[in-house]
Amino acid sequence: MSFTTTRAFGSSARSGSSARTANAGTTPTTSSHRIIHRARRSRTATSATREGEVKSDVAPRPFTVREGELGKVASAAIPLVIRLGTGALIAGYKLELVEDDATKPIRIFGKRLNERSTTLPSDRAKEPIVMYEYEGSPYCKKVREALSVLDCDVLFKPCPQGSEAFRAESKRLGATTYPFMVDPNTGTSMGESDDIIEYLFKTYGGETKIPLLLKRDSPLTNFTAYAAAVSRLKALRARPAKKIPEKPLELWTYEISPFSKLVREALTELCIPHVVKYTPRGSRKRDELFAEVSHFQVPFMRDPNTGVQMFESKEICEYIEREYGDAV
Repeated sequence: MSFTTTRAFGSSARSGSSARTANAGTTPTTSSHRIIHRARRSRTATSATREGEVKSDVAPRPFTVREGELGKVASAAIPLVIRLGTGALIAGYKLELVEDDATKPIRIFGKRLNERSTTLPSDRAKEPIVMYEYEGSPYCKKVREALSVLDCDVLFKPCPQGSEAFRAESKRLGATTYPFMVDPNTGTSMGESDDIIEYLFKTYGGETKIPLLLKRDSPLTNFTAYAAAVSRLKALRARPAKKIPEKPLELWTYEISPFSKLVREALTELCIPHVVKYTPRGSRKRDELFAEVSHFQVPFMRDPNTGVQMFESKEICEYIEREYGDAV
């Protein structure tokens, strides 16, 4: 059995949020981690080796829905349509052509495409905002969309029905319903999705106005959020986990990705804490991930407890089940 060590994934492609694993880009750059690919077998095998090196058989496959996954991905994509793509673009999104930069993945005729926000302040929250919530709630979804639009980093502590640890923790902090937010940057804690959304835009939105489908008084807000939640009744209840990680997992994503939704469902049902690095179009974190692993695609997961990092939602879900769930 042979192994191949590489510094970059895939081929040179990068695009938006069609039905695929996510965006791709491949101009080789120096990566802080080497990813060792192994010929794929019947199930994903990943393990940490020496420092800074990760063994994985998972290479990113853009524009690909795996065999047997079409139904899951299609149902997970319904909220994207119903919610009109809220959470796909950074607040104040602007696309422009600027001078070429060889470190960027998208270049055209000596120029490069630059995506950025024109309304968000340059100073961002120093610590991740903490959210007690669960994937299947329409109210929690609205808040996640707001966090994605605002390009925030968030520590999620899942609280589906039947969970114990994080529900008890949140109640000690004053939670009576979900979502419940704790912002360590300002010392603020609160419940009620509309109040949280208004707080987030006031605190981190700069000149950004709240989008129509996130406004408190919009008749479409709750209706479409409910419809999106009903389209896939998953991640409502907790199920047994064989262990809880000492350190939160890290997930790079943006809210409308149907592939990332499948990963979030697994994390929610097993009540696994995880830091989400939101990467809507226009986010500088897209370039950060590209610089680190010579590729951009979501979902991308890191597990600091094992040293494993990988692309591809199906394999990520299999890893989560094998490492923390009851899957054999």
